[in-house]
Amino acid sequence: MTPPFERIALFIDGSNLFAAAKALGFDIDYKKLLEFFSGRGYLVRALYYTAVIEDQEYSPIRPLVDWLDYNGYTMITKPTKEFTDATGRRKIKGNMDIELAVDMLEMADSLDHLYVFSGDGDFRRLVEAVQRKGKRVTVVSTVRTSPPMAADELRRQADVFLELEKLIPEISRPGNRRPVTAPSQTAGNNQAADLIDDGQDSDDGFGDYDDDDEYYGDDQSQNA
Repeated sequence: MTPPFERIALFIDGSNLFAAAKALGFDIDYKKLLEFFSGRGYLVRALYYTAVIEDQEYSPIRPLVDWLDYNGYTMITKPTKEFTDATGRRKIKGNMDIELAVDMLEMADSLDHLYVFSGDGDFRRLVEAVQRKGKRVTVVSTVRTSPPMAADELRRQADVFLELEKLIPEISRPGNRRPVTAPSQTAGNNQAADLIDDGQDSDDGFGDYDDDDEYYGDDQSQNA
Protein backbone atom coordinates (compact mmCIF):
# COMPACT_ATOMS: atom_id res chain seq x y z
CA MET A 1 0.00 0.00 0.00
CA THR A 2 1.28 3.45 -0.91
CA PRO A 3 2.10 5.59 2.16
CA PRO A 4 -0.73 8.13 2.65
CA PHE A 5 1.65 11.07 2.53
CA GLU A 6 2.90 10.29 -0.98
CA ARG A 7 1.92 12.83 -3.61
CA ILE A 8 0.55 10.85 -6.52
CA ALA A 9 -0.91 11.56 -9.95
CA LEU A 10 -2.67 9.42 -12.53
CA PHE A 11 -1.74 9.69 -16.20
CA ILE A 12 -4.45 7.87 -18.15
CA ASP A 13 -3.98 7.01 -21.81
CA GLY A 14 -7.71 6.86 -22.55
CA SER A 15 -7.65 4.64 -25.63
CA ASN A 16 -5.10 2.23 -24.18
CA LEU A 17 -6.97 1.82 -20.90
CA PHE A 18 -10.25 1.29 -22.70
CA ALA A 19 -8.71 -1.36 -24.96
CA ALA A 20 -7.29 -3.19 -21.94
CA ALA A 21 -10.59 -3.11 -20.04
CA LYS A 22 -12.49 -4.23 -23.13
CA ALA A 23 -10.07 -7.13 -23.64
CA LEU A 24 -10.71 -8.17 -20.03
CA GLY A 25 -14.45 -7.91 -20.55
CA PHE A 26 -15.44 -5.19 -18.10
CA ASP A 27 -16.49 -1.54 -18.04
CA ILE A 28 -14.71 1.03 -15.89
CA ASP A 29 -16.56 3.08 -13.31
CA TYR A 30 -14.47 6.26 -13.29
CA LYS A 31 -15.89 7.50 -10.00
CA LYS A 32 -14.79 4.28 -8.31
CA LEU A 33 -11.39 4.46 -10.01
CA LEU A 34 -10.80 7.95 -8.63
CA GLU A 35 -11.91 6.93 -5.14
CA PHE A 36 -9.69 3.85 -5.16
CA PHE A 37 -6.51 5.70 -6.08
CA SER A 38 -7.33 8.60 -3.76
CA GLY A 39 -6.87 6.07 -0.97
CA ARG A 40 -3.34 5.25 -2.08
CA GLY A 41 -1.86 8.67 -1.31
CA TYR A 42 -2.50 12.39 -1.70
CA LEU A 43 -3.96 12.55 -5.19
CA VAL A 44 -2.64 15.74 -6.76
CA ARG A 45 -4.15 15.22 -10.20
CA ALA A 46 -5.89 12.62 -12.37
CA LEU A 47 -5.23 13.40 -16.02
CA TYR A 48 -7.14 11.77 -18.84
CA TYR A 49 -5.81 12.00 -22.41
CA THR A 50 -7.99 11.63 -25.49
CA ALA A 51 -8.39 13.03 -28.98
CA VAL A 52 -11.79 14.37 -30.07
CA ILE A 53 -13.52 14.97 -33.39
CA GLU A 54 -14.40 18.65 -33.44
CA ASP A 55 -16.17 19.11 -36.78
CA GLN A 56 -19.04 16.70 -36.10
CA GLU A 57 -22.44 17.90 -34.97
CA TYR A 58 -22.37 15.21 -32.29
CA SER A 59 -19.27 13.45 -30.99
CA PRO A 60 -19.98 10.24 -29.06
CA ILE A 61 -16.99 10.84 -26.80
CA ARG A 62 -18.09 14.35 -25.77
CA PRO A 63 -20.48 13.25 -22.98
CA LEU A 64 -17.72 11.19 -21.38
CA VAL A 65 -15.23 14.04 -21.69
CA ASP A 66 -17.69 16.43 -20.07
CA TRP A 67 -18.56 14.00 -17.28
CA LEU A 68 -14.92 13.39 -16.40
CA ASP A 69 -14.18 17.11 -16.56
CA TYR A 70 -16.90 17.83 -13.98
CA ASN A 71 -16.01 14.90 -11.72
CA GLY A 72 -12.43 15.27 -10.62
CA TYR A 73 -10.42 14.57 -13.78
CA THR A 74 -8.22 16.96 -15.70
CA MET A 75 -8.96 16.50 -19.39
CA ILE A 76 -6.22 16.85 -21.98
CA THR A 77 -7.69 16.74 -25.47
CA LYS A 78 -6.75 17.73 -28.98
CA PRO A 79 -8.48 17.59 -32.37
CA THR A 80 -8.11 14.47 -34.45
CA LYS A 81 -6.35 14.43 -37.80
CA GLU A 82 -7.74 12.99 -40.99
CA PHE A 83 -5.58 10.99 -43.39
CA THR A 84 -5.93 8.59 -46.31
CA ASP A 85 -4.56 5.06 -45.96
CA ALA A 86 -2.89 2.95 -48.64
CA THR A 87 -6.25 1.72 -49.92
CA GLY A 88 -7.58 5.24 -50.39
CA ARG A 89 -9.94 5.20 -47.41
CA ARG A 90 -10.15 8.26 -45.19
CA LYS A 91 -9.41 7.61 -41.53
CA ILE A 92 -9.36 9.72 -38.40
CA LYS A 93 -6.38 9.50 -36.09
CA GLY A 94 -5.50 10.91 -32.67
CA ASN A 95 -2.39 10.18 -30.62
CA MET A 96 -1.80 11.69 -27.17
CA ASP A 97 1.57 10.14 -26.30
CA ILE A 98 3.53 13.40 -26.54
CA GLU A 99 1.08 15.29 -24.33
CA LEU A 100 1.21 12.58 -21.68
CA ALA A 101 5.00 12.43 -21.76
CA VAL A 102 5.45 16.20 -21.47
CA ASP A 103 3.04 16.42 -18.54
CA MET A 104 4.76 13.60 -16.68
CA LEU A 105 8.17 15.20 -17.06
CA GLU A 106 6.90 18.64 -16.05
CA MET A 107 4.96 17.41 -13.02
CA ALA A 108 7.44 14.82 -11.76
CA ASP A 109 9.29 17.25 -9.49
CA SER A 110 6.05 17.95 -7.59
CA LEU A 111 5.15 14.27 -7.14
CA ASP A 112 6.44 11.21 -5.34
CA HIS A 113 4.67 8.46 -7.26
CA LEU A 114 3.32 8.53 -10.82
CA TYR A 115 0.76 6.03 -12.15
CA VAL A 116 0.75 5.40 -15.90
CA PHE A 117 -2.38 3.75 -17.29
CA SER A 118 -0.96 2.30 -20.49
CA GLY A 119 0.86 -0.77 -21.71
CA ASP A 120 2.56 1.02 -24.60
CA GLY A 121 6.22 0.04 -24.80
CA ASP A 122 7.06 3.47 -26.20
CA PHE A 123 6.70 4.82 -22.66
CA ARG A 124 9.63 2.79 -21.31
CA ARG A 125 12.12 5.59 -21.90
CA LEU A 126 9.73 8.10 -20.31
CA VAL A 127 9.41 5.95 -17.19
CA GLU A 128 13.18 5.68 -16.97
CA ALA A 129 13.56 9.46 -17.24
CA VAL A 130 11.08 10.04 -14.41
CA GLN A 131 12.78 7.44 -12.24
CA ARG A 132 16.09 9.29 -12.65
CA LYS A 133 14.42 12.19 -10.89
CA GLY A 134 14.00 9.95 -7.86
CA LYS A 135 10.32 9.19 -8.45
CA ARG A 136 8.44 5.91 -8.30
CA VAL A 137 6.39 4.81 -11.32
CA THR A 138 3.58 2.27 -11.38
CA VAL A 139 2.29 0.96 -14.70
CA VAL A 140 -1.37 -0.09 -14.80
CA SER A 141 -2.25 -2.50 -17.61
CA THR A 142 -2.77 -6.21 -18.15
CA VAL A 143 -0.91 -9.34 -19.20
CA ARG A 144 -3.96 -11.56 -18.69
CA THR A 145 -5.06 -11.24 -22.31
CA SER A 146 -3.70 -12.98 -25.39
CA PRO A 147 -1.55 -11.31 -26.52
CA PRO A 148 -0.70 -9.27 -23.39
CA MET A 149 -1.66 -5.60 -23.53
CA ALA A 150 1.42 -4.52 -21.57
CA ALA A 151 4.80 -4.51 -23.29
CA ASP A 152 7.42 -6.54 -21.46
CA GLU A 153 10.01 -3.75 -21.59
CA LEU A 154 7.60 -1.34 -19.91
CA ARG A 155 6.80 -3.83 -17.14
CA ARG A 156 10.49 -4.40 -16.47
CA GLN A 157 11.20 -0.67 -16.27
CA ALA A 158 8.36 0.17 -13.88
CA ASP A 159 8.87 0.13 -10.13
CA VAL A 160 5.51 -1.61 -9.80
CA PHE A 161 3.30 -3.31 -12.36
CA LEU A 162 -0.36 -3.23 -11.32
CA GLU A 163 -2.42 -5.89 -13.06
CA LEU A 164 -5.68 -4.33 -14.26
CA GLU A 165 -7.60 -7.57 -13.86
CA LYS A 166 -6.98 -7.51 -10.10
CA LEU A 167 -8.62 -4.07 -9.94
CA ILE A 168 -11.91 -5.25 -11.45
CA PRO A 169 -13.66 -5.61 -8.06
CA GLU A 170 -12.57 -2.08 -7.15
CA ILE A 171 -13.14 -0.06 -10.32
CA SER A 172 -15.69 -1.88 -12.49
CA ARG A 173 -19.35 -1.17 -12.95
CA PRO A 174 -21.33 -3.90 -11.17
CA GLY A 175 -22.64 -6.86 -13.11
CA ASN A 176 -21.14 -6.05 -16.50
CA ARG A 177 -18.30 -8.57 -16.86
CA ARG A 178 -18.32 -10.00 -20.37
CA PRO A 179 -16.55 -13.00 -21.91
CA VAL A 180 -12.96 -12.13 -22.71
CA THR A 181 -11.96 -11.93 -26.36
CA ALA A 182 -8.46 -11.59 -27.72
CA PRO A 183 -7.55 -7.94 -28.41
CA SER A 184 -6.79 -6.88 -31.94
CA GLN A 185 -3.53 -5.13 -31.09
CA THR A 186 -0.14 -6.55 -30.19
CA ALA A 187 1.47 -5.95 -26.83
CA GLY A 188 3.07 -2.59 -26.33
CA ASN A 189 2.15 -1.01 -29.63
CA ASN A 190 0.26 2.23 -29.90
CA GLN A 191 -2.47 1.10 -32.26
CA ALA A 192 -5.24 1.78 -29.78
CA ALA A 193 -3.81 5.17 -28.92
CA ASP A 194 -3.63 6.05 -32.61
CA LEU A 195 -7.35 5.49 -33.13
CA ILE A 196 -9.69 8.28 -32.26
CA ASP A 197 -12.02 5.86 -30.49
CA ASP A 198 -10.71 6.14 -26.96
CA GLY A 199 -13.84 7.25 -25.14
CA GLN A 200 -15.25 4.18 -23.44
CA ASP A 201 -18.90 4.59 -24.28
CA SER A 202 -19.94 1.54 -22.30
CA ASP A 203 -17.79 2.53 -19.36
CA ASP A 204 -20.26 5.19 -18.31
CA GLY A 205 -23.20 4.47 -20.58
CA PHE A 206 -22.56 7.31 -23.01
CA GLY A 207 -23.67 6.46 -26.54
CA ASP A 208 -22.43 3.80 -28.93
CA TYR A 209 -18.74 4.52 -28.80
CA ASP A 210 -16.38 1.68 -29.64
CA ASP A 211 -12.67 2.26 -29.07
CA ASP A 212 -11.62 -0.24 -31.71
CA ASP A 213 -13.57 1.33 -34.57
CA GLU A 214 -11.86 3.15 -37.39
CA TYR A 215 -13.87 5.88 -39.07
CA TYR A 216 -13.96 6.14 -42.85
CA GLY A 217 -15.04 8.77 -45.28
CA ASP A 218 -18.35 7.06 -46.01
CA ASP A 219 -19.28 7.42 -42.35
CA GLN A 220 -19.14 3.67 -41.91
CA SER A 221 -17.03 2.04 -39.20
CA GLN A 222 -15.07 -1.16 -39.38
CA ASN A 223 -13.73 -3.13 -36.44
CA ALA A 224 -9.96 -3.04 -36.30
